[in-house]
Amino acid sequence: MQFPLFQTKIEGRGKIFKLSDPSERWAYFHLKAGREIEKLKSYLEKNSFVAYLLGKKNSGKGTYSKLFIEVFGPDRVAQVSVGDLVRAAHKIVLEGGTAQDELLGFLKQNYRGYLSLEQSLEALTGRDVTRLLPTEFILALVKKEIARFPKKALFIDGFPRNLDQVSYSLYLRELIGYRDDPDVLVLIDVPEKIIEERMKYRVVCPKCQLVPNLKLNPTKRVGYDQEKKTFYLICDNPVCQGQRLDSGKEGDRSGIETIRERLNNEGRLMEQALQLYGLPKVLLRNHLPQEKALEFADAYEITPEYSYEWDDAKKEVRVLEKPWVFPDDEGVPSVSLLAPAVVVSLLKQLAQTLNL
Repeated sequence: MQFPLFQTKIEGRGKIFKLSDPSERWAYFHLKAGREIEKLKSYLEKNSFVAYLLGKKNSGKGTYSKLFIEVFGPDRVAQVSVGDLVRAAHKIVLEGGTAQDELLGFLKQNYRGYLSLEQSLEALTGRDVTRLLPTEFILALVKKEIARFPKKALFIDGFPRNLDQVSYSLYLRELIGYRDDPDVLVLIDVPEKIIEERMKYRVVCPKCQLVPNLKLNPTKRVGYDQEKKTFYLICDNPVCQGQRLDSGKEGDRSGIETIRERLNNEGRLMEQALQLYGLPKVLLRNHLPQEKALEFADAYEITPEYSYEWDDAKKEVRVLEKPWVFPDDEGVPSVSLLAPAVVVSLLKQLAQTLNL
């Protein structure tokens, strides 16, 4: 699956932005997509939209949503994570109380499916491991969450993983038009090599849950374990007081083969989504062929690769940076765009899709 190349480079604008700095990101977004931002801001004063994000695991859905919210503010835009909704419902059902009564009351009125509500709740809590959580149950949770944000634009992040073509179409049909505002499908094309590197080198702060990447997105401070001869990241959050970041999940370090079935299923869903008629589509691509990269993007918009050396004389870590080049799914040497550059594409395409 290859989406068209999108150009973020503006000829004659030589300013370099540090895209990890929120204040510089603000200036960057307004330089690259200022006209579209103003149009969208005016639109969001009285209108909203619902955008359905579809991409493989670790494709950046949550990151792009958060950056979009950073531009327009949480009073105008919200993100709905399907995975978070299911986890929250699981917790509520197990803990009981008023929150459980409210959830069950909503589900009794709105859930329609082939399994009974009781059977669905048993699948949710794991008491019945022979059944998958019904798509219709997840759909009811999404509708309940959407109802919490009647006047906000929404990014819905994540779809049930066990959808076939029929249930996929029915799922979307139930959500499209559920609110009286435009619906947009946002598809994200990411090579498997990027997904694998994001998995293998991700680390997590056990205190604040910050999730940087040792190879692609390090924190400001890096430590060295003299005994193990390994480097580690130190959390940037001052509240965490120099917390050492742990390696990601054990399975992550094994790479994408541990989630191969899921990736294949998500790829099939994206292919089906591209064939849907009557639903506007935004196509996000986070990589460029290496030979064309500087034609379409500025150098500071391209993801670097980081490595580390221990300076024994100075007793400090030396951070080394170089361009990250990898083969895409067709074997073409490619580079990856940093998230803000992909959001520039989102801003421009969304303004066009909404006819602003």
